[in-house]
Amino acid sequence: MQMKAATYKALTNPLYFLATGFGSGLAPRAPGTVGSVMAVLLWLPLQTLPVLWYTVFVLACMLGGIWLCGHVARDMQVKDPASIVFDEFVGVWVSLFLLPAGWYWVLAGFALFRFFDILKPWPVNWLDERLAGGWGIMLDDVAAGLYSLAIIQALAYGLAQV
Repeated sequence: MQMKAATYKALTNPLYFLATGFGSGLAPRAPGTVGSVMAVLLWLPLQTLPVLWYTVFVLACMLGGIWLCGHVARDMQVKDPASIVFDEFVGVWVSLFLLPAGWYWVLAGFALFRFFDILKPWPVNWLDERLAGGWGIMLDDVAAGLYSLAIIQALAYGLAQV
């Protein structure tokens, strides 16, 4: 599907609008990064949720996002369209889970997520290549978010011990 058609659908179809991260995935350059910035902006109010509700919200978004991303990708007839960035939302939210206070942690979580999402170390690349449809679209970003989360938490713990 051409970008013009995807743009039209993103502006007229609620599923496309959500899958493209409220249109952020339609950026002409680096749509994954633009979608990740949007995810950080959406995270700002989410961070105030109690841990249980945050966890439930992110898990619900992940499970719903598997269907959403798969559905829209099938409709677009593209395996993993760059314009679909709802998976980046979930990956960023995983990365920023239980984040220590301070803007530098937000920046670190964002940067680490983008690093792992672009680099795709194992098993991120395996999930991206081997899982079909929405599963592959979503779970590689969740894995990148888990890598980022592990590093952030290890750094925060290490710095607290100093």
